[in-house]
Amino acid sequence: MAQRSGKAVNSKVPNATKRLRLGLGIMLTLLLVVGGKLFLVQGLDVGGMAEAALNSRMKQTVLPAERGSILDSRGTVLANSVIRYNVVVDQRVNTKTETFKRLDDAKEKLVDVSREQGLTELAAALGMEKDAIREAVTGQQPYYIVAKDVKPDVEDRISQLQIPGIVTEGISKRVYPNGSVAGGIIGFLQDGTTGQAGIEQTQDELLKGSDGKRLFEIGADGLRIPVGVDELTPPQDGKDVKLTLNSDLQYFAQQAIQSQSDKLGAEWGVIIVMDVKTGNLVAMADTNSPDPNDPGRVAAKDRGVRAVTAAYEPGSVEKMMTAAALIEEGKAKPLDTFTLGPTYTVDGQTFSDSFAHGTEERTLAGILGYSMNTGTVMAGQRLSKEQRYDWLKKFGVGEAPDIGLPATASGILTPWEQWDGRQEYTVLFGQGVSQSTLQTVRAFQSIANNGVMLQPRLIDSYVSADGTEEKVPAAEPRQIVSEDTAQQVQDILESAVTEGQIKDAAIDGYRVGAKTGTSESPCDDGKSGFCGYTASMVGMAPMDDPRFIVEVVLQRPKGSIYGITNGPVFRSVMSQALRTYNVQPSTGEPARLPQFAK
Repeated sequence: MAQRSGKAVNSKVPNATKRLRLGLGIMLTLLLVVGGKLFLVQGLDVGGMAEAALNSRMKQTVLPAERGSILDSRGTVLANSVIRYNVVVDQRVNTKTETFKRLDDAKEKLVDVSREQGLTELAAALGMEKDAIREAVTGQQPYYIVAKDVKPDVEDRISQLQIPGIVTEGISKRVYPNGSVAGGIIGFLQDGTTGQAGIEQTQDELLKGSDGKRLFEIGADGLRIPVGVDELTPPQDGKDVKLTLNSDLQYFAQQAIQSQSDKLGAEWGVIIVMDVKTGNLVAMADTNSPDPNDPGRVAAKDRGVRAVTAAYEPGSVEKMMTAAALIEEGKAKPLDTFTLGPTYTVDGQTFSDSFAHGTEERTLAGILGYSMNTGTVMAGQRLSKEQRYDWLKKFGVGEAPDIGLPATASGILTPWEQWDGRQEYTVLFGQGVSQSTLQTVRAFQSIANNGVMLQPRLIDSYVSADGTEEKVPAAEPRQIVSEDTAQQVQDILESAVTEGQIKDAAIDGYRVGAKTGTSESPCDDGKSGFCGYTASMVGMAPMDDPRFIVEVVLQRPKGSIYGITNGPVFRSVMSQALRTYNVQPSTGEPARLPQFAK
């Protein structure tokens, strides 16, 4: 028995050894697997797990770029933005926090800060009662606004406090310090961020800049890690847009046209003041101009810039272009005479004047000086239909001026081949064609500038955040008529004031040339007939060396059109422009071309 027992013991020894070796082998294998995994994760991070873990701990806040300002020609602020912040709390995080850590003032070591101390400091930074702060941050809401419109210096102090659950959100607040002055030109923002109208809309990309960000690390408990990642990408502020407007003159013009419109019960009115030598628009006034701080207070139709958006039949101001074309083509001279009866009939079309008269001998200057349709058609016949069309096109009719505003009208200039029997003559005196006020001003500018047309300018330059100014280049000038033709037309326009019917445009001490215009205004419902008149006056001064063009337009004023004049308003605004820019009084003798044949 003993022997059998001994053999049994000895037979188990090899099996135990095998099991031991097998166990050790399995343990070593597991250690290698775990060690390899740790190496991959911590050393090589093949799957980006460490990076993913870090990303999960990162929190980002947006630092809004400051929107660029809109300035007048002298740097007066018409629109600017201020950066403000909302202080926001995750109540769930703040409520459960008794203490938290942050770097001391010297940023050398971590210190413990109690929640009560943090609330005391937050209340001091915001200028609020501590009880109000405690109530705001306590609860279970993941998002609760503690304070709004906090200034940047206060936001910086709050960020330094590193209170758990407290973050700041940047907002940009747009301010228009001059209210409705140039309100339609400036425009406004939609939802406080995106340009909705005017310069705010067309220059939105340049104005808004690009936002920055602040990236910091939080722990699993939602608390900011004091020694964790803290990266700052500064915002790139938008560029300022500097306009050609003079805000003082703009205000004066707005008051003048609003008063005239209210007095005569007009639906709307506009005034443009352009610098002849540069094409700069120094004032462009509309009635009922919106205040961009609260644009909803005026009707939607009044929020644009009718000086560029409203196209209408210009009426007799177009006679200036007919006279210029006749002189340039060698078809007539200012003192050529025409025998005019009470009416004039050609090709079955009869034309009359706004005043009764018998048969008269008129000069071309007198035809314009008394704004006679009969004489304009008679003289204009010397131009072919194609020439009439080409000259209107040369003067910019049908071509929208690009000044950086939305919805700029091109007007209507029908090809001459499509003109009917009457339109081929009415285009000579501004009917059967439509254009904006700015298009008319541009045409008169070319005559005032010795025949050279400059494209109107509203945006003068862009100014970067570092103060670098980038001028907006002017468009290439165009020689429309010769200098000699331009001077002859200037003499005709000045004689309309000195000898003709436009004497109420005269300004003491300055030589002035001007032309009036009246046209029928079609009804808005599109039905046949018309619902009033469009009355305008456009002129230049001083005629020694013209500096400014001013046009005044009223849409559908009440009362008899023959009793309406824009002369006093023209005179007031032109005088103000001459004073504002210190233009010296005239010294030469005014032109006095005879209106009748001798």
